Amino acid sequence: MKARLIALGFTLLLVFPQIAAAAEEDDFDPSDEFQQHEWVPIHIGGLNLSITKAVIYLILGSIVTMLLGILLMRWRLRVDPDRRQTTGELLYDIAQTQIAEQGLPHKAIARWFPYVASLFLFILVVNLIGFIPLPLSDETVTIAGVELPTLAIYAATSTLSVTLTLALLTFVFTHVEGIRANGPIKYFKSWIPDVPKALYPLIIPLEILGQFMRLISLSVRLYANMLAGHMLILTFIGLIFVLENVALAVFAVPFAAAFYLFEVVIVCGIQAFIFAALSAIYIGSAIEPEH
Repeated sequence: MKARLIALGFTLLLVFPQIAAAAEEDDFDPSDEFQQHEWVPIHIGGLNLSITKAVIYLILGSIVTMLLGILLMRWRLRVDPDRRQTTGELLYDIAQTQIAEQGLPHKAIARWFPYVASLFLFILVVNLIGFIPLPLSDETVTIAGVELPTLAIYAATSTLSVTLTLALLTFVFTHVEGIRANGPIKYFKSWIPDVPKALYPLIIPLEILGQFMRLISLSVRLYANMLAGHMLILTFIGLIFVLENVALAVFAVPFAAAFYLFEVVIVCGIQAFIFAALSAIYIGSAIEPEH
């Protein structure tokens, strides 16, 4: 436990240079850390495909997710599992029994388990990477005459465009699978509850709106939780430099550490689980709308 607390304190100290640099310029604003500056501009007509910090974190998250899947669940599997294999089996079991089997009908598990399991693992990895200080920052510091990027903590899932894209995948898959499994007429009729026809002009728009609200709730829930956690950590640490009072560290660092631990230990996993579980439920309800 002592070693973990020391590592946590060191982690928070690593992001001090970035916050201190912003505070020295009297323009420290935690929200600046989440702005997407073009690192590699790519513009095709009116389409902006530029590489930003969020894109780099997503690429890194994708690579780590694939490596974890291979190393934990496919590489050198044993009858008597070691700690590495046990971790992989635990993640697989959560994805299968707690997510796929709870939300999907039995006949659809084989088809959609890979998707919901990948969602769970990918979002979990991206969330956790967001709390590891990495030299992927817009701020720089000069060391021995060399200008280097400062260490920063940033989660790609604290960007609404990222979470909205993930939610859009589930939204599209839900309705495509609903139409495939039931046919378009039966599927869209399933949206209408058993009410008098006179209420249809009121009920049908509400049901359509409810489908789009799923898209919003999925994306905003993940985005808001990850954004709030990072903002609180940066704000507490930033108080030391903005008010130029080192004594505030006695108050600010413990609170920042508490939020850091809360996000890493609880929020990262819960948000990944909820997003994947709701995706499974939405797809499952589209396949068997009568349930």
